[in-house]
Amino acid sequence: MIHPSPHSGSERLARISHARDLVLQGARHSSESAAAQYVQPWIAQSWQRCLAAGHQPDHRLNFDMVSSAVQRRSVEANHTLRTAARSALEQLSVAIAQTRYFAILTNAHGEVVDTSGAIDRSDRRADLISRIGVDLSETAVGTTAIGVTLQEQRSTWLHRGEHFYQDAQWYSCAGAPIIGPDGQCAGMVDVTGIEVPERPALMHLVSTSARAIENALVLARPHTLVLHLQWPGQHSGKDNEGLVCIDAEGVFSAMNPMARQMLGLVQPVPSTVHMNDVFAIHAGQLFDAQHTAGWLTVPLWSGLHLQVRASTAGTLAPKSRGKLGWSNASAIDQPLKDHETALIKHTVTQLRGNVAAAAQQLGISRSTIYRKLGRPQR
Repeated sequence: MIHPSPHSGSERLARISHARDLVLQGARHSSESAAAQYVQPWIAQSWQRCLAAGHQPDHRLNFDMVSSAVQRRSVEANHTLRTAARSALEQLSVAIAQTRYFAILTNAHGEVVDTSGAIDRSDRRADLISRIGVDLSETAVGTTAIGVTLQEQRSTWLHRGEHFYQDAQWYSCAGAPIIGPDGQCAGMVDVTGIEVPERPALMHLVSTSARAIENALVLARPHTLVLHLQWPGQHSGKDNEGLVCIDAEGVFSAMNPMARQMLGLVQPVPSTVHMNDVFAIHAGQLFDAQHTAGWLTVPLWSGLHLQVRASTAGTLAPKSRGKLGWSNASAIDQPLKDHETALIKHTVTQLRGNVAAAAQQLGISRSTIYRKLGRPQR
């Protein structure tokens, strides 16, 4: 991975300028790989996309005019994202208060939907990019942290000449994508400064802010139960914590990207996934876990175990319990050893009775399986 040069700012800018010459003026088949010595590959790739679209770096960069009607429509259309991001943007503006950077929130199309921090409205360069409704996508304004983040779906950092247009070479910016509860990109969060020192550490800061916004979007979905997930042995923390919302019938209604990875749910919308399809315990036990403090060790049907902490958005109505299939009180109090036995039975059944394969998948011995199932060992 290419990191900003540890040498002087002027040397860093010279290296960026050399990379621009290689890509924007050099031979196309070799310029991108040569430029990778000086800038991140995805920056050179963005420059190439801009050239392929017919843009030229010395052309004037004309930002869209945005009417008050367009601004109102943008605010209304992006109300959920703006509301979910408000707390994170406020905290972000505090963190960057002394740096001369400010925060920008866009939707998935690169349209500015909110801002935060100290914005010098007397500076036209700041005012132009911080207007609600202005399009800052790669198609509209070339290579920027906003455009590249949305194109690449990854955290990015750009400094001065790494922007495509010469008119944009005043800016330094960091961006991070925001993935919505359905697994699709919901937007991005950016911090930008004008003629400021390079601060690549801001990339981690915006990534942290994006994670907070993702969690707020998850919790904004209607739900009855919230599950916090972490791997055994990890310290609790929002950065490495999965977040899942469950409806009254035990169906997943929303989850953050970390939970999606932990549970192995790669489909964009898990609207048909039930708790019983993932967790190898009765759904009712997780609903009851909201009344206990701390983390529970919960087996998954995959053979893995997670630490789970449950909380609730409201009181589960008694009539819903039948839908969850846990009206039997003895099922709620089922001991952990019975859950382990259920997991072993499920795995052996899934593998069509192949005990050796089940033992390998579960990480236990064949004799343990025979003993747990009460069968004589073969």
